[in-house]
Amino acid sequence: MRYLHTMVRISNIEESLDFYCNKLGLKEVRRHENPQGRYTLIFLAADENPDAQIELTYNWDPEVYTGGRNFGHLAYSVPDIYETCQRLMDQGVTINRPPRDGRMAFVKSPDGISIELLQQGEALPPKEPWTSMPNVGSW
Repeated sequence: MRYLHTMVRISNIEESLDFYCNKLGLKEVRRHENPQGRYTLIFLAADENPDAQIELTYNWDPEVYTGGRNFGHLAYSVPDIYETCQRLMDQGVTINRPPRDGRMAFVKSPDGISIELLQQGEALPPKEPWTSMPNVGSW
C-alpha cells in the first residue's frame, strides 16, 4: 500500500492557493477540471516530499463547509519554526497555537483546516515573543 493524498474541500481557489502556495510554500503539481461533475481538483506538494500531496477540491456549485475536529490536521516539518511563524504572521496569518516550546505551532487555512508546523530535528530554545503569546481560537 502507498499513501497518495489527503483531500480538503475549499470554497475559494485564489484564497486557498495564496495560503497553501504563497504563504505555506507548497507547489501545484497538477490540476484537473471536470465540467460534467462541476469540480476542480488541485494537487499540491512540498518540494522535499512530492509524493505526499494535498488534493484541494473546489466544487463549482457553492456549498457551506463546516469543520469538525474529526478531520484532525495536516502536518509539515519546517527548518525554523520561529522564522516560519514570523513569515506567516507578516503575511496576515493568525498563529492559533504559537511555538512556545520551540517545536510546534498551528495555523488555519482560509477554510478552517488546521495546519500543524513542527520544527525539524530538535526543538529550538524557547524565546520571546513566542513564549508569551497565548493561543487564539481553536487549533
